[in-house]
Amino acid sequence: MKSNVAWLRQRVAALAIVTTSLSACATVGSDPVGVSVCPPVVEYSRELQMRAADELALLPDRSAIVAMMSDYEVMRNQARACRG
Repeated sequence: MKSNVAWLRQRVAALAIVTTSLSACATVGSDPVGVSVCPPVVEYSRELQMRAADELALLPDRSAIVAMMSDYEVMRNQARACRG
């Protein structure tokens, strides 16, 4: 009985190694074909955009918030480009 357990452990270990090795070679994404993975882009009213611009103008030079808003603009542009 003891030899059967050792044999089974070797088989399970070999199966785990082979499975891991094969999954590392996969080049196809796991996302279904035809399903959009683009994030949504929230549309802000012109009034809200103007208010935000006024508030940003009141911030000091080199403000961290201004830098973060610049990054946010880039992400919004990328999301729009993703949609086509």
